[in-house]
Amino acid sequence: MAPVSTGAEILVGLAIMVGLVGIVLPILPGTLLVLGAIGVWAVVEHTGTGWVVFGVAALLLVVSGVVKYTWPGRRMRDAGVPKRSLVIGALVGIVGFFVVPVIGLLLGFLLGTYLSEAQRHRTHAGAWRATVHATKAVGLSILMELLGALLAAGVWLGAVILV
Repeated sequence: MAPVSTGAEILVGLAIMVGLVGIVLPILPGTLLVLGAIGVWAVVEHTGTGWVVFGVAALLLVVSGVVKYTWPGRRMRDAGVPKRSLVIGALVGIVGFFVVPVIGLLLGFLLGTYLSEAQRHRTHAGAWRATVHATKAVGLSILMELLGALLAAGVWLGAVILV
């Protein structure tokens, strides 16, 4: 079978880039786009190298996904921030996304988390401290997911350049 054309590899690279953007701006399922693009490449490439690259990329994305959910969650539990505040923050963030495009997601998350924590703490200082912890945990979660996707993309790019 003929190797993947340069044009097809560029399209796969663009799909991976869209996936990376989808991780940072959680509008698209970024990790799935990255994995899907590498999977399509492996199917079209139809070589052992292609499937090894896909397997390594999938492993990196799964490991980063596990870390994404465990490490920040533990930090939030240690800080005493309940999951309820994150859920309320996420729901208000989704509404905020539609009210104020792009930055509304962040603003809504902050507002929802703060209001949930203000009800729980009854003080501005306690609510703000918990909101900051929750925001740091979400940021850490995004960074872990992005790191896994960047490593997967790097494995794919290395295979494209070297093979």
